[in-house]
Amino acid sequence: MSELARLERILNTVESLEQELDDAAQMQEMFQDDDAAQKEMKVSLEMTQIELRELEVSIILADPNDSKTAIITIHPGAGGVESCDWAEMLFRMYVRYFERKNFSSNVLDLLPGEVAGIKDVTIEVKGEYAYGFLKGESGIHRLVRVSPFDSAKRRHTSFASVFVMPEMEEVEVTIDPDDLRIDTFRASGHGGQNVNKLSTAVRIKHIPSGIVVQCQNERSQHQNKENAMKILRARLYAYEEEKQAVRRAKLEETKTDIAWGHQIRSYVLFPYRMIKDHRTGHEEHNVDAVLDGEIDDFLTATLLWQAETAQK
Repeated sequence: MSELARLERILNTVESLEQELDDAAQMQEMFQDDDAAQKEMKVSLEMTQIELRELEVSIILADPNDSKTAIITIHPGAGGVESCDWAEMLFRMYVRYFERKNFSSNVLDLLPGEVAGIKDVTIEVKGEYAYGFLKGESGIHRLVRVSPFDSAKRRHTSFASVFVMPEMEEVEVTIDPDDLRIDTFRASGHGGQNVNKLSTAVRIKHIPSGIVVQCQNERSQHQNKENAMKILRARLYAYEEEKQAVRRAKLEETKTDIAWGHQIRSYVLFPYRMIKDHRTGHEEHNVDAVLDGEIDDFLTATLLWQAETAQK
């Protein structure tokens, strides 16, 4: 139902944008010599362009994990107090972004630096497509500035890692009877005459996973079936837990060294002021606004870049 609602929102937005563009074309013909109307139409088209970009993003956010809660970890690289301070700056930047997006955030763990900044912080972020929007932030973030901790006022380069993963929900085991093949057979070994002469033993195969369990210790087929289902549920729980662990391991593999050459984005405050994403080429010169949480353009550019890369 949530996927259906998402697709309906996309279709409604497409219809709305088509109507806006038709209206703009008619306005262009009717008021092409009216400067005031032209200015009004320009503002309207700029808003339409923003809506179109948001539509592109909503189409991209189709991965099952995108709608999940995000878990963000920020960790400073080598460099002592300078890197710890940079990690705290990033922490503040993301918190301000969450406030702008009306995401709710909860600090799960925070280890302060010995002098300033933070040594490590983990944040839980809940909101519509929280993980989808934030997943592209995983990587190394590099800061270049005149250090406030250097009495000689020298330029320093600091690194901090950001790692984003979706919250893995608790494993729920639901067994569809149509996925089971149940066989009965005569039990072997010691027991009463029913155990040895009647088909009281039960073997159950869960077809999607290939897991097979059997039970033959009880005197009745019904008891053996109940016990076999208990074993199957436990085995399926372990099976799903293992799959979750594999997913986590794959996400962990995306981590890289917190050092030069691995950065995804550079924040340069001196000798010039510019923030640049090295994957997308997107740049912003209003560094104060970005560090105050205005990172939507970076996130959108990254999502579009990821989508284009996936298609190649």
